[in-house]
Amino acid sequence: MTTPSHKAQEAQLSRSLADPIVPHAAAMIESLGEDPRRPGLADTPRRFAKAMRYLTEGYEAEPRDVVGTGLFPAEGEGMVLVRDVEFHSLCEHHMLPFFGRVHVGYLPGDKIIGLSKIPRIVDLYARRLQVQERITEQVADALVELIAPKGVIVVAEARHLCMAMRGVEKQHSATATRAVRGVYAHDAAARQEILAMIRER
Repeated sequence: MTTPSHKAQEAQLSRSLADPIVPHAAAMIESLGEDPRRPGLADTPRRFAKAMRYLTEGYEAEPRDVVGTGLFPAEGEGMVLVRDVEFHSLCEHHMLPFFGRVHVGYLPGDKIIGLSKIPRIVDLYARRLQVQERITEQVADALVELIAPKGVIVVAEARHLCMAMRGVEKQHSATATRAVRGVYAHDAAARQEILAMIRER
């Protein structure tokens, strides 16, 4: 007898097998000289499709969707900084991972954003086919649109496997990018103050 839980599992399996990524993944494995039917690889196309859907789920939402009701009236005029937000993304040029940390700071205007919403915004953009420069700019622009702060700074530091596993094969190189908006774009003293906070440990 098939139980409800078994039916749900079968339905999920049926949906995953229907994913158009699955036959393409199998064809890729075969084109590389492997047998996609052997035990170790038989379920790999389905797993690959499921992983790719998860790693690119950022296309299914926008910042306002992930922030929801997490916007509040500002209290005080101090800087806000969320440091060391881990992220993982896929390089759009080779679809290989790059990963690192993002530091997000802002000077509030009339509104503040719930602290947990900043990592959600980072994840939203990281879970797309990306370049590091774009993620950095998109996170800054999202905060400007959502809370109209007096200033925003976003600093990203990442390692790129497209540089480590292929090409120049440099294992220890890292890339840093920065986006500034508002007061942090034109006030050097304010910019240096928040950069000093980012460097503090």
